[in-house]
Amino acid sequence: MILSFFSSRGWESWDIEHRPLIPERMPVLVDGDLCFEDGPAAPRPAAVVNRWLRELPASGAPAPSSWENYARVVKEWMEFLAEHGVGLFDSRVRLKAALSRYAEHRAAGPLKARFAATTWGQHMSILSLFYRWAMHEEYATAEPFTYRAARALFAGTGREGKVNLAVRRTPKPHVTIKYLEPDFTELFRKGLRGLAPDSAQDTGFHGREMTRNAAIGDLALATGLRLQEFTYLLPWEIPALPPEPTTVPIPFPVPAGITKGRKFRTTWVSYEALAGVHDYLELDRAATAEGSGWRPPRRWGEPLTVTEPGVRSGRVNGVRRSWDSLSPAERRRLIAPDGGSCLLAVKNGGGPFTAWATVFERTSDRIRARFEPRFPHVHAHRLRHSFSIRTLEYLVTGHYRQAAKLVRDTDADAALVFYLSKADPLLILRDLLGHSTVLVTEKYLRRLDTTRIYREAYEGAGAAAGLTNDTAAEQEAAAEFHDDREDA
Repeated sequence: MILSFFSSRGWESWDIEHRPLIPERMPVLVDGDLCFEDGPAAPRPAAVVNRWLRELPASGAPAPSSWENYARVVKEWMEFLAEHGVGLFDSRVRLKAALSRYAEHRAAGPLKARFAATTWGQHMSILSLFYRWAMHEEYATAEPFTYRAARALFAGTGREGKVNLAVRRTPKPHVTIKYLEPDFTELFRKGLRGLAPDSAQDTGFHGREMTRNAAIGDLALATGLRLQEFTYLLPWEIPALPPEPTTVPIPFPVPAGITKGRKFRTTWVSYEALAGVHDYLELDRAATAEGSGWRPPRRWGEPLTVTEPGVRSGRVNGVRRSWDSLSPAERRRLIAPDGGSCLLAVKNGGGPFTAWATVFERTSDRIRARFEPRFPHVHAHRLRHSFSIRTLEYLVTGHYRQAAKLVRDTDADAALVFYLSKADPLLILRDLLGHSTVLVTEKYLRRLDTTRIYREAYEGAGAAAGLTNDTAAEQEAAAEFHDDREDA
């Protein structure tokens, strides 16, 4: 079976009246005989899968990367079924038997075929979505999965759901810490700047573009932006720097064109991190990009020249466009009025810089090898997790409420001050991270050390008010275990 990707380039020569409705870069499965249909009979399984894929953009999966992932999952399942003589829409008995064999194959089969429990769970979720769609559209009469009822609860409200029993059990989420503690955060920030832990210059490291790397790394830590989001920001989308330093976070709009699900949201950023980005824009980036003759490679598509750029829009090849409407692929092709790429971060020569995964990994490798053997591997999402846990600490301990009181009588954003003073911590974090519901935020936080945050906030507040005695509490807790020993 062949996996291809649709392109409408040159469709005028296809002897069709209108441009096809298939989205660009949509995956297309083609059987080995290169045929899509067998005539007036029922459509081939591959044709049914292609119809499902084409509906994904309107079914909660707008990202092309998701389409490809979904297509590959179903393709591998179809190929496995074909090897064992089972049809994609076979009877429930045969499908369940095939699923059992597939689970064994992915858990203990050839090394290259094995899945971790989390990857297996993702595949089962995708196949479950496909079979439910196929049954609703009457292409399938059965699916290979068995479910149990479940109910998710938060703050007295709940939502009924189903749990796929084919998903393998995984370790408890708290087993692996997925964020950087404050001391490791500072180590990482210094590493991006080419500094040793004592803030002196790391004489054993001779890196380049350290101002750029430090500015973008701090931005990711201070905003919780995803990799795609901070990689494809444009300079004109960076908020203005307040005239005076402030302890209150500064609203940071995240354009819909680069967010997951293309949903606009507003997160926030610290004054320090925002000042670092502005310094980079005004000095290092300006020196690198100005007068650059960079042009996007032909394989990327037509160059897009920007003129008259503003805060919300600019002319792209002579037509006024909002930045919000531009996708990451289009942003990568933008050419600035003074030359060079329009992306926030540029490399030597003025081209767009997007290799942040490499920068973060090499920085963490250097810290681990030279200074701290326990330092973890750092990727963009670990920085997002670090933002989440630090923000929750501030929200729970009242840090932002105290900051809001300090600036209530100044020219700070009144709506933001009210938001910080009144809103529930989980509701604020939901909005900052761009989650669809607070239930998603709650489930996300279970993978982080939230119990510690609430415990320390409670103990700190109680001690400050003279309501708790740490020594007495420790003695009482110890007594509970002493009683257990006596009962035994």
